[in-house]
Amino acid sequence: MADPVSPIKSADSIIQVLLVDDQAIIAEGIRRMLEGEKDMRLHYCADPSKAIDTAIDVSATVILQDLVMPDVDGMTLVRFFRANHATKDIPVIVLSSKEDPAIKRDAFGYGASDYLVKLPDQIELIARIRAHARNYIMQTERDAAFFALREMKKQLEASNRKLQKLSMLDGLTGISNRRHFDATLEDTLASAKSKENSLSLILIDIDYFKRFNDSYGHQGGDDCLIRVAKTLNSECKNAEDLAARYGGEEFVILLPDTNEAQALAVAERIRHAVQDLCIEHKASDVSKFVTLSLGISSSLPLGKCNAQQL
Repeated sequence: MADPVSPIKSADSIIQVLLVDDQAIIAEGIRRMLEGEKDMRLHYCADPSKAIDTAIDVSATVILQDLVMPDVDGMTLVRFFRANHATKDIPVIVLSSKEDPAIKRDAFGYGASDYLVKLPDQIELIARIRAHARNYIMQTERDAAFFALREMKKQLEASNRKLQKLSMLDGLTGISNRRHFDATLEDTLASAKSKENSLSLILIDIDYFKRFNDSYGHQGGDDCLIRVAKTLNSECKNAEDLAARYGGEEFVILLPDTNEAQALAVAERIRHAVQDLCIEHKASDVSKFVTLSLGISSSLPLGKCNAQQL
């Protein structure tokens, strides 16, 4: 077990001691007490109104402060230290000219970490500074480790969400894949049964797509699939509508709470939207541009109706 008065061994081994006292003679006395301590550096602030800024600037490890000072009294200064986010955890050792239990009580009540009658014994002062510095450094390191773990957890959760999202998307087109569609269909079907709502599917196939690939190459085919998928996705006007890539050139659109007439209107809108893309297709038997074949399945699912029956 480490000796509580031994020098601190850490990455930042210098103990930054801030003395707040309006009396220069006290500051000189403290300086002499600490001058032989290689791991301590004393900073002096004679103006209590600048104490918090100074503590932040020097990254104080321990604060020594007088109780009786002009402008800002010591009790108020302790309270200010504790109220400031940057200094609230820094140990504050109060220096007082009086050994008064009532004053001690008030000092601790305002948030002081320790209480010494000035000028204190050199050995005791150094020992108390080291003890408070060690506790503060350990707390700071624990807080930093906790913060790092929390950030790692956040990053891991974000990565998991991203992976989960990616697992639901088609790698080429960026819309939902068949796996996501199948899972969503089961949930949507169950909801439609319980609410007795209509449910529609639009099955979509790009006409003569094999010929398109043969004519324009796989890159041209991929570009065509991406443009068609983007168009299908943009035609899903309701939040619960879902466009998915079902196979090579096959797509499907899930339309909850949609009857056959409404689904037919959506299908017509999609057909015209893809036609308006004017994607050249020299090998098609039906048009000089890419066209779609669409089929609609609508139902009011009841009882044992399953996805295959739909």
